[in-house]
Amino acid sequence: MTPGSDAERYCGADLAVRALETGGVRLCFGNPGTSEMAFVSALDRCDALRAVLCLDEGVTTAAADGYARMTGLPAATLLHLGPGLANGSTNLHNARRARSPLVNIVGDHATTHVPCDAPLQSDIEALAGWSSGWVRRVAAVETISADVAAAVAAARQPPGQVATLILPGDFSWSPAPADIPIPAAETLAAAVPDEAVLAQVAELLRRHGRRAALHLGGSALHEAGLWQAGRIAAATGARLIHDTFTARVDRGAGRVPVQRIPYFAEEATAFLADLACLVGVGTRPPVSFFAYPGRPSEMAPTDALFEVFTDPAQDGTAALAALADSLGAPAAPAVLADYNVAGEEQEGGFDHFAIGRILARHLPEQAIIADDGVTAGFGSYQAFATTVPHTHLFLTGGAIGIGLPLAVGAALGAPGRRVVSLNGDGSAMYNLQALWTQAREQLPIVNIVFANRAYRILDIEAERIGARLPLGPKARSLIDLTSPALDWVKIAGGMGVAASCAEDAAAFEAQLVDALAQSTPTLIEAVIP
Repeated sequence: MTPGSDAERYCGADLAVRALETGGVRLCFGNPGTSEMAFVSALDRCDALRAVLCLDEGVTTAAADGYARMTGLPAATLLHLGPGLANGSTNLHNARRARSPLVNIVGDHATTHVPCDAPLQSDIEALAGWSSGWVRRVAAVETISADVAAAVAAARQPPGQVATLILPGDFSWSPAPADIPIPAAETLAAAVPDEAVLAQVAELLRRHGRRAALHLGGSALHEAGLWQAGRIAAATGARLIHDTFTARVDRGAGRVPVQRIPYFAEEATAFLADLACLVGVGTRPPVSFFAYPGRPSEMAPTDALFEVFTDPAQDGTAALAALADSLGAPAAPAVLADYNVAGEEQEGGFDHFAIGRILARHLPEQAIIADDGVTAGFGSYQAFATTVPHTHLFLTGGAIGIGLPLAVGAALGAPGRRVVSLNGDGSAMYNLQALWTQAREQLPIVNIVFANRAYRILDIEAERIGARLPLGPKARSLIDLTSPALDWVKIAGGMGVAASCAEDAAAFEAQLVDALAQSTPTLIEAVIP
């Protein structure tokens, strides 16, 4: 054996990387440290696994989430010890709510070093538990291949989950035999409801007609699932609805329209008020985001039935197709969205509704929307209903800051499709390092930052919870983003992203047209009230 040869260097980390490759994992988003350097080195000795550096662990985990939402496949994340996991946990929470498959590799101290209680020592299992559906610690070099294969299988188990594997540094760097077999990552196929459940749901829809709603989630909101839901609506008159912040919806002209449950509880309650029956397709009964004085948390009428047709682990699209056939539904939906966008902006205010109309006019076909616009994003959602066919990704777990990094993963998961990220100025600050990764990877992303210079949603929520108004200077200082105002043109420029600022509709439209002509990332700061 020649000193320094590949055979001599083969170690536990090589087993981990090979097992990821064998399991079909093709991307590793990483923010590594000392404990992960053997893994980092092993990436040089693999062919199929691409590495993408992220400058913050929240970017790492959100990017993997975006990739999973667009591909249905897990990416790997590489995090450094408990503090690195803690930094990434916010967007692991969003990924968990999105039911995204994700293999989360967390490096740990060498087993011999753990008793020393070094400064970075932490309880990684406890940190991982609340955001992961599956957690395991590697116990020996010889089990690494099997452990990684099990993590991949767990991540891909329907409907998808975060699978965290803790890899001690000494097992990663220790020599390993190159002939250890790499087991296949076995996954279960998504099941469909049995005939009795199908018959019961069909009867409910026939009985309640227009007072019934299919409450759709998961793959049922992809184009194929919505087509089947549209057939059912044509046969029964049932409404089609989805949660405020679902993982993904395929929308636009030529697709089956589906209604979004409003964010605010009283609006959602009115939206659902006439329903006698909700049929859950990969969903749970709708509840309000927060509790409010004197208002119920459950938003559907108290006498309305919620019937589970499919749980999240079942194949919602196949189930809807079977249900449509059992109802004798027509072969095609009766209602598809027509292309209809507003003409040029007239003289008037520049707000998030105007921005939505402009975006709808210029949105490229099959664009992907990474939506973290918070209050400012609703105008775009409304305008996009009848624009070109596109895919809309939402803030599933409510933990803001996902827009910029979610766009990274979506762009890498769907090359050739334009990505537009919508961001509140406050929320965009949470993971602004994603701009650097966009620039390094030269991703075709247009980032819109709604600069209203405040956590505007908190103005609304203060009134809704009964806070004493108007807010005084001390309270106002905690939701105001001026003194100094954020300068997104400079922030983006420092990350290598070309940026501009628009203070009126004409400037925004001109800057958007220019941004969409680029093949590299851009940012537009839209200054709105």
